[in-house]
Amino acid sequence: MAAGEEEGSAVEPEQEQEQEPAAEEPRSFKDLGVTDVLCEACDQLGWKVPTKIQIEAIPVALQGRDVIGLAETGSGKTGAFALPILQALLETPQRLFALVLTPTRELAFQISEQFEALGSSIGVQSTVIVGGIDTMSQSLALAKKPHVIIATPGRLVDHLENTKGFNLRALKFLVMDEADRILNMDFETEVDKILKVIPRDRKTFLFSATMTKKVQKLQRAALKNPVKCAVSSKYQTVEKLQQYYIFIPSKFKDSYLVYILNELAGNSFMIFCSTCNNTQRTALLLRNLGFTAIPLHGQMSQNKRLGSLNKFKAKARSILLATDVASRGLDIPHVDVVINFDIPTHSKDYIHRVGRTARAGRSGKSITFVTQYDVELFQRIEHLIGKKLPAFPMQEEEVMMLTERVAEAQRFARMELREQGEKKRSRNDDDDTEEAIGVRNKVAGGKKKKRKA
Repeated sequence: MAAGEEEGSAVEPEQEQEQEPAAEEPRSFKDLGVTDVLCEACDQLGWKVPTKIQIEAIPVALQGRDVIGLAETGSGKTGAFALPILQALLETPQRLFALVLTPTRELAFQISEQFEALGSSIGVQSTVIVGGIDTMSQSLALAKKPHVIIATPGRLVDHLENTKGFNLRALKFLVMDEADRILNMDFETEVDKILKVIPRDRKTFLFSATMTKKVQKLQRAALKNPVKCAVSSKYQTVEKLQQYYIFIPSKFKDSYLVYILNELAGNSFMIFCSTCNNTQRTALLLRNLGFTAIPLHGQMSQNKRLGSLNKFKAKARSILLATDVASRGLDIPHVDVVINFDIPTHSKDYIHRVGRTARAGRSGKSITFVTQYDVELFQRIEHLIGKKLPAFPMQEEEVMMLTERVAEAQRFARMELREQGEKKRSRNDDDDTEEAIGVRNKVAGGKKKKRKA
């Protein structure tokens, strides 16, 4: 079923590629050994057939083995570890049964939703322990001893050190999701602390999109004789994803963005920017031009971040502007187009960003903006994914016709950013600028002129 076991050896994922699924590949969760009540839960969630990583990992996990799962983003990893944990919990019910470590707050909430949905009929309780939320309410939630804790490493260590009566000495399962990213974000010391205070006699699942040296080191420290389930070959993007680039002068970036949003109107977009400030600026710029855009970045409070995400998921907004905080792990089903407004400095981030679209067998587009300063970074990306990308077809004259309107919107966006800065300093507020701040009225006057353009 899964590829050969390895005793902590540094085997590259490509070597595991012999495991082509057999012709009589299991077609249902029941075939994988999942119990009836959980099969029904999968059915209610609309999970009709298991994904490749689920076919590889679930039977091995149900046999009680440690698992390393290497799979591209959007491949159904959460189900691959949640179902075996819930099945084990049904067999031996106990509190503080499983811990899932994730790199970002948003991913933690998303995993929690899946546990709640899969476990609703069997009364599973989960708690999310992340930064940006009041520690007192979290301590109370931990005192109730939920079955599953989903946490970011930093905040969990805080509670292990400071919350009276809370420990993980009875823990049966540890999951490290997006392990490469947990380690990239320098959570190594926190992970070490957690590994020291949880039982050695436990099951461990380590999921990662890439097998880095740090992940191999963690695998040796945390897993016992694991089975590797690799379903992605090297670095790859999904087959149904149409990838394009546009080569543009950096001073006209905003105009080209507006042109593409107009050309592909009717789709939902995720636009990646390199900084919180640029995310906010571009969101204001697009709003001033009448687009329903919403930002998501690290300087927003947790409630605002979840609010932005929910508005986008509910399709109340069609454009989500995000920093890389949102590029991995977030399962937003209906992203049609990913735009790399600022090219990622790490080529691997490109794969995770464009993995927000063309999920679960659907098709999607990605467009990467390449300015005169980004050529080398772009060549690295092409080298990594092993293909030359085509240019996105455009009418330069139409873009140039937009420059005046865009320049006016840029001016208003700068004014609004300034006003927000002052407002934040005076009220120490961190608004996500969903509400207009006086400037919107001035824009209304400007829009009449724009329509004539």
